[in-house]
Amino acid sequence: MKSVTKLLSIGLLSTTAAFAQAQVNEIRVWAAACATCHGTEGRAVPGMAALAGQPQRAIEQAMLDFKHGRRPATLMHQIAKGYTDEQIAQIAAYFAAQKP
Repeated sequence: MKSVTKLLSIGLLSTTAAFAQAQVNEIRVWAAACATCHGTEGRAVPGMAALAGQPQRAIEQAMLDFKHGRRPATLMHQIAKGYTDEQIAQIAAYFAAQKP
């Protein structure tokens, strides 16, 4: 009986790890859409806003401001509207974790 429980626990951990990795990959895909303007992994070319290593809350707040029309933009307000607030928080966390 203990071996069955152990196998189920291992299976659950493997499933949880696989789910977590899939979620990380999904966030990377969302963040990759930003590369055209903000560079690969948020490391922008001069003249564009770099996102890598910026505080998560600052990135998140800027995106929410774009999304809700509180910050003027030519393109970002449309891009931000395509994400839920939770997705914006996850994207912000991804960029904040990147090395500048």
